[in-house]
Formats: sequence, C-alpha cells, structure tokens
Amino acid sequence: MSSIFSKIIAGEIPSYKVAEDDRHLAFLDAMPLVEGHTLVIPKQETDLIFDLEADDFKELWAFAHSVANKMKVAYPGKRIAVAVVGLEVPHAHIHLIPISSMSDMNFANPRLTLSKEEYMAIQQHIVGA
Repeated sequence: MSSIFSKIIAGEIPSYKVAEDDRHLAFLDAMPLVEGHTLVIPKQETDLIFDLEADDFKELWAFAHSVANKMKVAYPGKRIAVAVVGLEVPHAHIHLIPISSMSDMNFANPRLTLSKEEYMAIQQHIVGA
C-alpha cells in the first residue's frame, strides 16, 4: 500500500525538501505545529519505525541527526525536539520540531496554516543554515 510519503518520494505530491540522500528524505510538515516542523523518513516504505532493519534504523537516525544539526543553526535558542508517533501516516517517520517550551510539541495544538511563500522561506532558512 502506497502512503502519501511514498507519493512525495516519487514526486507525485509536492513537498518542501530540506535534505535528501539516496535512502532518506526530510521535508517540512504540511500541517506544522510550529515553524520549521520537519519530517524525516526512509525512502523504503515501512509502516512502523521499529520494523526497520537495525542498520536501516541507525542510518535513519544518523540522517535525522544531520538534519537536526542544520535546524539548530537555523533556529538558535530553540531546542530541536524529536517525536516518533506513527499514527498519522503508515510510513515510518521522525518529527523534528523547533521548540521553546514543551507545549510547542503538543500534537493536540492547532496546526499552522502557511502560504507557499512562507513554506519556501522556511525551507530556504533551513537549507541555507
């Protein structure tokens, strides 16, 4: 079963990519909790993150680490929080969320509504960090 993330990987659905290699992709969340909320995924379609093979699991976290380091530069003074929830989309993914307080990563909070121009500015802010 093809997930929305698989369609993003295939280029069938547009996204705001902030990092990519041959096995992973990081892009801005379409319904962010805060500015800069980024999703990190393996390109291999796997429903649950703990179903990844050990080496693939380690490589995904290493890729997420490199993305988080760019985000730390882009959002100084904020912590980059990590969440693995896995309920929204049946494709393993890691949320990287710039936060100032715990309430910033409450998934019950209303989501931001951003324009294409705002997404592009955020994308460039992270990519250029």
